[in-house]
Amino acid sequence: MSRILINDGSDAILVEKLILAESTPALMRGLLGRASLPADTGMLLRPCRSIHMWFMRFPIDAAFLDQEMRVLKVARNLRPWQLAFAPRKTHCVLETASGVLETIREGNRLRLETDSD
Repeated sequence: MSRILINDGSDAILVEKLILAESTPALMRGLLGRASLPADTGMLLRPCRSIHMWFMRFPIDAAFLDQEMRVLKVARNLRPWQLAFAPRKTHCVLETASGVLETIREGNRLRLETDSD
């Protein structure tokens, strides 16, 4: 299992259980069909330039990240049927339960840690 940490020296765990969506079907499906998302779980869509909330059942937070995992924008409490537009240099998007990204700000760097690390 992979996880996301805040790369600020504290190595605080932001997402303990990370789902990687890297194939075309996984990117298209995203979180669709889920009734909820536990607070310790997130999905990293990579590569991904934008997201939508069509047919979603619950609100989420989304962090738009560049190739170095730097936060370009945080969209908080996105509700079903909303759109979120990504900044130009977006490479991937981290989706979490609403409220999880409360402490994350533009410019923060995140770190992906996998089982092999």
